[in-house]
Amino acid sequence: MIGIDTNILLRFLLDDEPTQGAIARQFMSERTTDDPAYVSAVVLAETSWLLNRRLGYSKSEIATVLAQLAQADEIVIEHSKELKLLTADTSRPIADIADYLVVWAAANVGCAKTFTFDRKAARKIPGMELLA
Repeated sequence: MIGIDTNILLRFLLDDEPTQGAIARQFMSERTTDDPAYVSAVVLAETSWLLNRRLGYSKSEIATVLAQLAQADEIVIEHSKELKLLTADTSRPIADIADYLVVWAAANVGCAKTFTFDRKAARKIPGMELLA
C-alpha cells in the first residue's frame, strides 16, 4: 500500500495541470488490489475543502466524487465503511465531510459522542451534539 497526498489525488481527479496530471494518472493506473493507494482522512478533508471552497463544487458533487473513490478496489480510504454508508444514503443531508471525519475518528477510539459549537453540524451529523 502506498499513501498519497492531497495534491496527487487532486491532480488525478481534476486533470487541471497537464504534466502532474499525467504523472498522477499513470501512478494511479498502476495501483492494484495488492498494491493500492491509501487515502487518509486528512487527505479526504483537504480534498473536499479544496473542491468546495476553491473550485465551487457543491456538497452533493463532492459526495459523488467520494463515493466513486470509495468503490475503487485499487484505493483504500480511511473510514471507507462509514463513507460508503454516508454517500449511499441520499436522504441524509450532506454536511462538511471534515465534520463526519471528526465524529468517525472519535467513535473509532470509543467516544460515545462528539461535542461542537457548530449548530448546523450538531443537527445534521449523527454522533455530534451541540455543547451549549
